[in-house]
Amino acid sequence: MSNRLDRYEELSRFLRSRRERMTPREAGLPESGRRRTPGLRRSEVALLADVGLDWYTYLEQGRHINVSAEVLDRIAEVLRLDESERRHLYHLARKQIPLSDTKQPSKVTPELQRFLDSQNLSPSSVMDARMNIIAWNEAYCALNGDLSAMSDRERNFVWMTFTSSRFRYVKGDQWELHARRIVANFHAGYARHGDDPWWSEQFEALSQASGEFREFWDSHEVLDAMDAPKTLHCPNLGKLNFDLVSFQYLNDPNLTVSIHVPHQDGTVEKMQRLVIDYQSQQTESLESRRV
Repeated sequence: MSNRLDRYEELSRFLRSRRERMTPREAGLPESGRRRTPGLRRSEVALLADVGLDWYTYLEQGRHINVSAEVLDRIAEVLRLDESERRHLYHLARKQIPLSDTKQPSKVTPELQRFLDSQNLSPSSVMDARMNIIAWNEAYCALNGDLSAMSDRERNFVWMTFTSSRFRYVKGDQWELHARRIVANFHAGYARHGDDPWWSEQFEALSQASGEFREFWDSHEVLDAMDAPKTLHCPNLGKLNFDLVSFQYLNDPNLTVSIHVPHQDGTVEKMQRLVIDYQSQQTESLESRRV
């Protein structure tokens, strides 16, 4: 006998359990006396999700039917599924992860910030689905400048790529390939989240700020991330060589954590000098503000 999980049967059990835990009052429906079964009726879920009763019944019975992402989103909203439950619903119904909602700002937990800080001489950052850098460590600022002194727009990775002369210098001869890949990523994000006005506003601002952005955009290139080592440049210390480790944060799929691990070729020592210099500058700045 096979122990393999039937995802349609599991979908049936999952939807029924979530429907039964909801009360009419939680769903915004009037109480209607005693009920033979707990929670909402199938007809009520179908009504609230704006789908046919027969169709929803087939879905909850675990029949092999096609279901759109839009319908799943409506059902998830009616049943008040949290993010983990929503991902589980998508996996069972479509064998895929749902699109993230870029309209809701992501937050960096204290635990994640402590992880970044623990990377010491490895420049590390966290980027959200809109490609905003929302967390970093000292080593990242030592290389790229004090991000806390930048505006929200200046901390956007696409904006930084095309408007920051310091960032362009640090990237050196790898800048154009990086910039084309970043535009391709932005293009894909814009396509997925076209209903979010932030993307169109950012596109217009970038198009006005940089002719190169618009040129790369019009080329419609799709470039995958490179696994090759990253070589960055520092005005006083020359070349710095890193391996890039990047991953999606498990607790929030909107967040990407990136860590530049310095090579044992003198880059570690150079990063140590950069961090010490950055710390000294921060101390001097703080003392000057106190005077």
